[in-house]
Amino acid sequence: MDPVTGWETEASLGGTSGVGPGEGEPVTADFWFDPACPWAWVTSRWMKQVETVRPVRVRWNVMSLAVLNEDRLEELSEDYRRSLREAPGPVRVCVAVAADHGPEALDRLYTELGNRRHGEGRKLDRDTVREALKAAGLPVELADEADSTDRDEEVRASHDRGIGLVGQDVGTPVIAVPGPEGEPVAFFGPVVTPMPRGEAAGRLWDGVLLVAGTPGFYELKRSRTERPRID
Repeated sequence: MDPVTGWETEASLGGTSGVGPGEGEPVTADFWFDPACPWAWVTSRWMKQVETVRPVRVRWNVMSLAVLNEDRLEELSEDYRRSLREAPGPVRVCVAVAADHGPEALDRLYTELGNRRHGEGRKLDRDTVREALKAAGLPVELADEADSTDRDEEVRASHDRGIGLVGQDVGTPVIAVPGPEGEPVAFFGPVVTPMPRGEAAGRLWDGVLLVAGTPGFYELKRSRTERPRID
């Protein structure tokens, strides 16, 4: 069992992600997301690019913006609070898919949800979720999980595994990879738009790992001047 995510694994993966495909053992990069977040969506599509140019395999995990912000609602705008009230349903469905069908199925569902929410601008209502489940080859009845609290402990556990690696004053996505001694190297982000593609995506990955793996490094930031671009 992976000590970071709780997924069952055959073996721990080592190697380096700083070389081209086929040059070394693949590294598992755990990626925590809330399907409602457009910034996490852009970063997730960047990670898909990274997989094509570096020996990296992404393993998808769920976190919750509703859980993250539950103790600071009074600091948020009414529009954002409204979005948080709508957010738990799709997260519950994602957790159910991960638990019952595994991370590969979650990968497929996240892609289908993200294409509809962030690519087409649709709300993640029941009809959209059912459509995404069907497109991902999953039982559409899993959409019923959106209105059930039965998975909420699993949601919180998955969320806590990710956010526990980076602290509470961040957001989604969270990415974690094995460090030199097996300890997780984890970080929030990167927040980037438009996403780099091909080798440019790989160079960004190399740089992010370099700074995140530096002892004592905490933050590098500048103001955002663009909204997330989905292209």
